[in-house]
Amino acid sequence: MRVLVTGGAGFIGSPIVAALTARGHEPVVLDALLPSAHPVPPPSFPGPDRLHADVRDGAAVAAALRGVDAVCHQAAMVGLGKDFADAPAYTDCNDFGTAVLLAAMAAAGVRDLVLAGSMVVYGEGRYDCARHGRVVPGPRAAEDLAAGRFEPPCPACGAPLAPGLVDEDAPADPRNVYASTKLAQEHLASSWARATGGRAVALRYHNVYGPGMPRDTPYAGVASFFRSSLARGEAPRVFEDGGQRRDFVHVRDVAAANVLALESVSARAPGTFRAFNTGSGTPHTVGEMAAALADAHGGPAPVVTGGFRLGDVRHITASSARLRDELGWRPEVEFHAGVREFAHAGLRGQAPGTARPVERRAGAR
Repeated sequence: MRVLVTGGAGFIGSPIVAALTARGHEPVVLDALLPSAHPVPPPSFPGPDRLHADVRDGAAVAAALRGVDAVCHQAAMVGLGKDFADAPAYTDCNDFGTAVLLAAMAAAGVRDLVLAGSMVVYGEGRYDCARHGRVVPGPRAAEDLAAGRFEPPCPACGAPLAPGLVDEDAPADPRNVYASTKLAQEHLASSWARATGGRAVALRYHNVYGPGMPRDTPYAGVASFFRSSLARGEAPRVFEDGGQRRDFVHVRDVAAANVLALESVSARAPGTFRAFNTGSGTPHTVGEMAAALADAHGGPAPVVTGGFRLGDVRHITASSARLRDELGWRPEVEFHAGVREFAHAGLRGQAPGTARPVERRAGAR
């Protein structure tokens, strides 16, 4: 199978390309190599089946689609951004770019799509109140966060809530510009599938981490910021009280999920769209990630700052039962093993050979 991977030189795209190649497929990479995501450009560009072009360039996308059987759409601008002034850039890259790609696929007769979705479309995760059952708390107020009241209360009675695993049938509730663009990408893919008889799958990634994460940019997740601090000899700085629950999933497991989705998407009914959570299924707190990284790296212990960002959610963890049951996917990288590897792996933006050497201290695993 010949697969166009947009964003295929990126943190997640690169392992997808490697996994496709290992399975005997023919990946074609299209990547704009934007400096925000690629401070150090990969040495293999340009080249055969490695196209340096933007997904918003319709002519370049049309050329890249020649002879392609399926598309794996990873190209996106990610992160919360600095403020709402970033909205035009996010919608241009994520939504206009996806529209250009889908229009070109329609014209080329390419009917199979796997889309990089995100858990951010849910807003806050699943919560249960002892009195009112399943509830959906609203956005947290700045005054509550400033006072250290980080847990969202029951919207009906104000009682504490129990967080749980969110499934794909949970209502969408995007709470920042990036989240809104990721939901719009899904809507565009669904509309494209219905209009063309295509088949679309969205993998809603949870907190992906692993080797090759970008460092110190808006494209970096919290694990990368912790890792960058440790590389500088500094303590990871943890927002709120560190109790935010997340589902950290290794990038190689995400790549494997993409390959399974690509290999099975053509068997789906024409005109359909299906979303799958893609997470480890084992929640860990942000504080646990920071502590595990510091321990494995041999660096200073994390500092809990009590700081916060409006737009962040408190708890969001996945049920990936649908992906396991329908595609047979199983995450293989255990949390502590993945963190130990990540603690000493190079970050995107580091020159080759500059990863910090392994150090050990008392209690390091």
